[in-house]
Amino acid sequence: MNINGHNLALLASLSVMLDEKNVTRAAVRLGISQPALSAQLSRLRDIFDDPLLTPALSGKGMVLTPRAAFMREPLRQALRVLEDVVNIPLAFDPAVSQRLFSIAANDNAAAIMAPKLVEHVRAQGFDGMRFSFRAINFNTLPEQLESGDIDLALVSKSAVPNASQELLLQEEFRVAQRKEHPRGRQSLSIDDYIQLEHIIVSGEGGGFRGFIDDLLAQKGLSRRVGVSVQYYSLVPLILQSTNLVCTLPARFVERYPDTLVSTPLPFDVKQFSVYTTWHSRFDTDPGHEWLRAQLKYCASH
Repeated sequence: MNINGHNLALLASLSVMLDEKNVTRAAVRLGISQPALSAQLSRLRDIFDDPLLTPALSGKGMVLTPRAAFMREPLRQALRVLEDVVNIPLAFDPAVSQRLFSIAANDNAAAIMAPKLVEHVRAQGFDGMRFSFRAINFNTLPEQLESGDIDLALVSKSAVPNASQELLLQEEFRVAQRKEHPRGRQSLSIDDYIQLEHIIVSGEGGGFRGFIDDLLAQKGLSRRVGVSVQYYSLVPLILQSTNLVCTLPARFVERYPDTLVSTPLPFDVKQFSVYTTWHSRFDTDPGHEWLRAQLKYCASH
């Protein structure tokens, strides 16, 4: 028997008829007419090549054939399991979960969110689950999100078209430098800014131009970028031992209070925004919903 949608409904009707041994009472339980259920029984008899139920000699009700008697309990159990699969909601209990959550982020977003997330989760006593913070490959990220290989990505709004997204944090950019920088800690003029030597974080690696340079070009200005790195984590190490500066998100600079200070940019720059991004098929997954809530809490505290 091919278990397609129609035949599955027939099996559900058969299970009730085998329990009731009476087509009329079974029809009442199923909420359909007696003629409609009789038509289903006729089809079931053709499918199984067996009468399944035959009139009782007493004239009251029906009796099961050996084939029907053999199927009765396994069929009931199978339908109960199927009903549980359909009706029991997917559950997630962080107190006992040992789930692995994979989060894709560049080292800037990871440096901002990973310490807070792990601290927050462990402080609640949720010690079973694991977290994997992974580098982003934008060529494969959509497929990784769809397959669940990566649960969430912390990226810009346009990084993964058509994905589910939620704004996680917005942050201003500031000019970071070492505490003992010879220029002092006073605010910069735009002329001061372009005269300094800068570090740039190039996601592509090796590039010496970024969005700040595009903004300056609109004003007919340019800055001197002397060092290009691919990882944010290298920037503090270079800044603390040189007179270079770097334009960075404020929260990143705040992670190095012993060695770095920052001042406002001398021109307007749109805020740095990070979006929590995931595949829409996980919109209502309880584990995903919990993880997104934890990240949102960490971003706001």
